[in-house]
Amino acid sequence: MTAPLTPPNRPSSDDHHDWRKPAPGGEPGAAPYGSHLAPSPGADRNELPADVRRAGVVAAVVTVAGVLMGLLWLWLAPRVPLVSDSTAVFLNDSEGEEAIGADGTFALLGLAFGAVSAGLVFWFHRRGGILLTLGLAVGSVLGSLLAWQLGTRLGPTSDVVAHAREVGKGVVFDAPLEMHAYGVLLAWGLAAMVVHLGLTAAWGPREFEGEWASSGGWGPGAPSAPSSGAPSSGSGAPSDGA
Repeated sequence: MTAPLTPPNRPSSDDHHDWRKPAPGGEPGAAPYGSHLAPSPGADRNELPADVRRAGVVAAVVTVAGVLMGLLWLWLAPRVPLVSDSTAVFLNDSEGEEAIGADGTFALLGLAFGAVSAGLVFWFHRRGGILLTLGLAVGSVLGSLLAWQLGTRLGPTSDVVAHAREVGKGVVFDAPLEMHAYGVLLAWGLAAMVVHLGLTAAWGPREFEGEWASSGGWGPGAPSAPSSGAPSSGSGAPSDGA
């Protein structure tokens, strides 16, 4: 007969949870591992005013950029030629597509301004956030409205009858710059949102990567967890042969 093997020493509950204890030389009473990953309410309150200021500045700057877009729309939009016979005003070219060309030009300018404004906002701030994205969206919509109003007011007069009397019979003149498809006002905002979210997803900061790596949870140089497994059966006390 053989003597029973010596049972392996079972780790106590304290040894099993040694990973919760601070490292040697650490501060007494330090917070448990992982507790720093939860953002403190005080830090959130301190960041909120700064985020609101950044969003307000972005909204104001993007809105002012609508002046440039309005001037470009006035310059690039095709003109609709009109002519008068002293009794009525007619299209000089009834088959022309200049009437819809103004809307298409505004939409293309909106897409271009949206991509550029989103790229500049990401370049200067290097971060995302709901407030910053909201400021960009609000500024884009207000900028589009400003560009629309500026282009129509600086363009040819909307009093077509008075303009026809002024130029005389048979003289071709430009129709007022008008917008027929109001959905193009959203082109700037949609392009800005898509581009900004894409840039943030591709090159934005990863907020918790540095915290996890520095805490030793994972990554190069992370401490290995203490082994709590039982020794192998081959490491028991030698048996005596009967």
